[in-house]
Amino acid sequence: MELPFVSESMGVVHPICVEQGRNAEVWDEQGRRYIDFIGGIGVLNLGHCHPAIVEAAGAQLARLTHSAFNAVPHRGYLDVVAALQDFVPVSYPLRCMLTNSGAEATENALKVARGYTRRQAVIAFDDAFHGRTLAALNLNGKVAPYKQQLGALPGPVYHLPFPSADGGVSAEQGMAALTRLFEVEVSPDDVAAIVVEPVQGEGGFRLLDRDFARQLRAECDRHGIVLIIDEIQSGFGRSGTRFAFTHLGIEPDLLLMGKSMAGGLPLAAVVGREAIMNALPKGGLGGTYSGNPVACAAAKAVMQIMTEPRLGEWGKRIEQAIVAAHRRWQQSERFPMLGAMTGVGAMRGIVFDDTAAASGSQHLASLLARARQQGLLLMPSGRHKNVLRLLMPLTIEPERLDEGLALLERSLESLAA
Repeated sequence: MELPFVSESMGVVHPICVEQGRNAEVWDEQGRRYIDFIGGIGVLNLGHCHPAIVEAAGAQLARLTHSAFNAVPHRGYLDVVAALQDFVPVSYPLRCMLTNSGAEATENALKVARGYTRRQAVIAFDDAFHGRTLAALNLNGKVAPYKQQLGALPGPVYHLPFPSADGGVSAEQGMAALTRLFEVEVSPDDVAAIVVEPVQGEGGFRLLDRDFARQLRAECDRHGIVLIIDEIQSGFGRSGTRFAFTHLGIEPDLLLMGKSMAGGLPLAAVVGREAIMNALPKGGLGGTYSGNPVACAAAKAVMQIMTEPRLGEWGKRIEQAIVAAHRRWQQSERFPMLGAMTGVGAMRGIVFDDTAAASGSQHLASLLARARQQGLLLMPSGRHKNVLRLLMPLTIEPERLDEGLALLERSLESLAA
């Protein structure tokens, strides 16, 4: 597929052009139907064109399409930040800033943390992904392709191994690395923030070790370091709860959200403790399009739909189906390239191992093409692009979920053959 006038630095996974979507299905320009297990890379937890979101956004379009909140506030922005008080499960009142994207939320969180602590250093983790803007991408835990040819990046930023049973790094190893960092590389008194994903997205759907998370929270409290939890991909129901940090038994100082926040419209946020969010001078935060009224209307609908009982039901149904299918495929011993399952709840990955025939990344690349031919859209992740990430909508119909998993199995059979 040709992409005329598009920068060649843009990468495309699937060479098709979609023009219509409904829940977990999309149709391309030739009218061919696909089951969508990508979901806009985690944006469509409520599926394509959810009726309540379409209705809310359409009604708002007829009333007010834009007002720059820094100049003239609008009710949609105020309603969203008020709704977040109940939607985000923390024990303290939030202060909020809406942004256009997750990367923009990350950038503003770094500003806020530096302003509050009057420190500059930041700690992030191997295989992390926090965005492609200049400061955010220095947090990313791999070089290619994000940091190549760019020279010195905003910092200083230090990286630690990501403790996770999914990645074979223990809590003890993680704490030892942090202790070494504080002894050898940087004083904790110079660290403004530690940024971590409770479940890595680009890194391969790996769940942060619960014991390490608690110890990390204690270290941040001990040294006055702002703990930033990035839930841009794992938030808004992806892990089976509203936010994945609840699986870890900790609370963030600042929380980043985006992707599924407005059901497909561009909206994100950085929220957190009042003293931290109020640290910059008036006018230090803002943005022309941040908190657009139409996106805010969609976000209000999303939060109304995402009740705890619904998220629990959807997450459990998807988790059970994926785990059962993976177990069946492994026990059959038909697919030697099929490795372990990663993640939690409905946020699941499947590792593809090296075999004598090909590397895990080569196996997965072939699978993506074969699945697309079968009518299923899939997405890779992991440092070596050898982890299949499954991001079907939480609202996927049971029959579509079964059909998609059957197509995935058929594609695995083709790959094994």
